Amino acid sequence: MKTEIKAQPSKKKRVLRTLALLMLLAVLLPLATNYYVMASTESRIITPEEAANLGADAILVLGARVWDNGQPSGILKDRINTGVALYESGASDRLLMSGDHGQEDYDEVNAMKDYAIESGVASEVIFMDHAGFSTYESLYRARDIFQIKTVVIVSQKYHLYRALYIAR
Repeated sequence: MKTEIKAQPSKKKRVLRTLALLMLLAVLLPLATNYYVMASTESRIITPEEAANLGADAILVLGARVWDNGQPSGILKDRINTGVALYESGASDRLLMSGDHGQEDYDEVNAMKDYAIESGVASEVIFMDHAGFSTYESLYRARDIFQIKTVVIVSQKYHLYRALYIAR
């Protein structure tokens, strides 16, 4: 009787296979996580018309870059313009501007408020959260500090999935 002995892969090949598998997981895990976040929040992204019928306590405009001259970046202008349009459509009677004002020489929140006022919104309906250093902080502060129960969150779509996931 003959017994065949199967050759075991060399240690080098096992290490390379393990590394390849780990690299594949390193790529697939973030993609799968991103897909899950997007799939679980897609139905919560609403149109401006749908937002106007919510009767929200506030419209939360999330901060973004402000240039050295104090002007909002294009991304931030887009967010503020959307917030103003939602305000004008009756989505809420209040705007909450939440952004980074952790340094004396960098102030997203006042730049946001000034831009909204220039767009025709009255100063007294604009509230400011100077400690909105991240999406999470903006959302928990809106709930716990500003006592907002129902909110329309304003951001770009690519960021809105994560914001809605955190809000939930």
